[in-house]
Amino acid sequence: MNIDPILVTRSSMPPFEEYVSEIAPLWESRWLTNMGVKHQELERRLEEYLGVADLALFVNGHQALECVLEAMGLSGKVITTPYSFASTTHAIVRKGLTPVFADIRPDDYTLDPAEVERLVDGETCAILPVHVYGNPCDDDALADIAERHGLRLIYDAAHAFGVRVNGRPVASFGDASMFSFHATKVFNTIEGGAVCFKDPQLKTKLNRWKNFGIADEENVEFVGGNAKMNEFCAAMGLCNLRHLPGEIEKRRLVAQRYWERLEAVDGIRVHRPASGVSSNYAYLPAVFEEGRFGATRDDVFAALRRQGVFSRKYFYPLISDFACYQGRFDSDLTPHAQHVAARVLTLPLYADLALEDVDRICDVIVACGR
Repeated sequence: MNIDPILVTRSSMPPFEEYVSEIAPLWESRWLTNMGVKHQELERRLEEYLGVADLALFVNGHQALECVLEAMGLSGKVITTPYSFASTTHAIVRKGLTPVFADIRPDDYTLDPAEVERLVDGETCAILPVHVYGNPCDDDALADIAERHGLRLIYDAAHAFGVRVNGRPVASFGDASMFSFHATKVFNTIEGGAVCFKDPQLKTKLNRWKNFGIADEENVEFVGGNAKMNEFCAAMGLCNLRHLPGEIEKRRLVAQRYWERLEAVDGIRVHRPASGVSSNYAYLPAVFEEGRFGATRDDVFAALRRQGVFSRKYFYPLISDFACYQGRFDSDLTPHAQHVAARVLTLPLYADLALEDVDRICDVIVACGR
């Protein structure tokens, strides 16, 4: 009997007819991009959903992050984490800034404020933490460091769409927060991203930076790029936003089943949201301590693959070990990040994943440790 493969993620999509209805007006207006009606509506809806006053949409999260770094006019060092997706550090480097890696906290994998404080010097201009797997960073501690040292605090919130801490939206943290709306995210616009920001004067600058720096028909003020979200992606976002609460609840039930099956297994650490955190259940990371579990992360990865289950070593390797940064960084200086990266798997998690399939995945995992 052939069993369909289980991928690590699967994109949420609205009913086909709903999307067709949403995009139908575009055939009359022929306004397909350049911040049209759908783009403007999605910005308003997202500001309401995320609980922020100002938000700018982008073609993807990476361009959003690059744009806000440049729009803030930063220069010097940016303290960040090596335990993230490539985009975080690439954006820093591509904007002519110098990344400085601080270690993570071993319990939630986010940037350790104590390590950040230790690394601040006269050349530091900003802190760029990541809400890893949707786990909120310690904003109180990081904001205190940023304020005392006169630094910008910019969050990579790509994983944390809609997450709240004691009712406070993570989108309101820091000077700015970047979100990714890639197809694999909890909320997607096929491709897309956004920046939420505190300074209202950034709105005009961000919108001009993402449109070649054009101010009007006769004036180009900045050497900007092209990072505008098109109307079809905005329409997908409007549709998906309507269904998001139900999708998150389905993801919660999947995560709950994983916790029930794996939390009691010696040598496997699966992370639950901290107290007070309203999670979006974006990822299900499992850390395998081979000395206690009886199998390595790579053993489990291979066993799952043989059964048609595609997990992901996310994040491995550390950014500081990437070939493109060879010789620039020493991963031994971030031992907690190094430890987790060598042992972590993100397991399949999406709204439509059947609980029976979760049980099948867990059966394979548990058998590896026997």
